[in-house]
Amino acid sequence: MRAWLDGHLLDDPEAPAISLTDHGFTVGDGVFEAVKVVDSQPFALTRHLERLARCAAALGLPPVDAAEVRGGVAAVLAGQELPLGRLRITYTAGRAPLGSGRGHAAPTLAVVGVPMAPYPETAAVATVPWPRNERGALAGLKTTSYAENVVALASAAARGASEAIFANTIGNLCEGTGSNVFYVHEGELRTPTLASGCLAGVTRALLVEWLGVREVDEPLEVLASASEIFLASTTRDVQGVHRCDERELSAPGAVTREAATVFAEQSAKTVDP
Repeated sequence: MRAWLDGHLLDDPEAPAISLTDHGFTVGDGVFEAVKVVDSQPFALTRHLERLARCAAALGLPPVDAAEVRGGVAAVLAGQELPLGRLRITYTAGRAPLGSGRGHAAPTLAVVGVPMAPYPETAAVATVPWPRNERGALAGLKTTSYAENVVALASAAARGASEAIFANTIGNLCEGTGSNVFYVHEGELRTPTLASGCLAGVTRALLVEWLGVREVDEPLEVLASASEIFLASTTRDVQGVHRCDERELSAPGAVTREAATVFAEQSAKTVDP
């Protein structure tokens, strides 16, 4: 693992580095990006930096210096051999008084790079009873406030699943804890709209562009009649679902395999689509 913090590579990336009063640490006041690394190069970095900037602005954080982030990414990846890896870019409000109110310190910017193993070809998922609030202040933002995801994922794991699936407050399918959900219904590949409250995933956007996916909001129960389901995210690409709650599916199905093939072929054409 290598780490960069506020302009400097850390000698010991696991040593204490941020202030105990950093607002990202105390109350989760920050945003982040997970970026896939392929052959020591960050994939779709421009799209990730654009989303980081959008999320930071929506949270009311100071503007993100994209050049500084790119410098941190380059410093972390320099000299590393990473056939497959993961970058974590974190941007927080910086030091602040204890409590919800922000201080006046400069933001904290960190980049960490680690090797990553490929995800399994398929996964089991479990729906959870807690809804995403599509009208909430954090709807659709990739913030460091992840406790809700931790609880949901633990609930799914207790049922033998590796991802939890949320509905939103009106009962429509929304997203996973760290993935977007795609499904085949009536022979058509579909995924929830961004109005559902789901994250505007980078992999989701590329699949919609490359495959012509229909974006539509439907009740969570649509998964019970879907002939195929797959998850999409930066670190998993396209991952078939072989079990949803108690229902077994044949996975990966034909549409899922096609999606995975198209994504792999298109991704190989450029590191920054």
